[in-house]
Amino acid sequence: MRPKLCRRLRFRPNALYFKPQGVPMHLLEEIVLLPDEIEALKLYEIDGLEQTKAALKMNISQPTFARILASAQKKVAEAIIKGKAIKIEKRENNQT
Repeated sequence: MRPKLCRRLRFRPNALYFKPQGVPMHLLEEIVLLPDEIEALKLYEIDGLEQTKAALKMNISQPTFARILASAQKKVAEAIIKGKAIKIEKRENNQT
């Protein structure tokens, strides 16, 4: 297994939780979005970057970016379809 490169993460979301309205948190299952997943979603879906350009911004390969993006999209879809809460995990301080 190859060593994991330091990923360049710049986006810091304002909110760390999203949940269905009217359902108490203690009744909800939770899906965790990792910092690199939220960064990939932002670069691709919001900033409109192609995967190759987004991967360069994150300092990763395009295939790695594609895997991270697919994972994030699946998690968000599952949360919406199955009514789960989304927790955005805070990034570690050593990630730039």
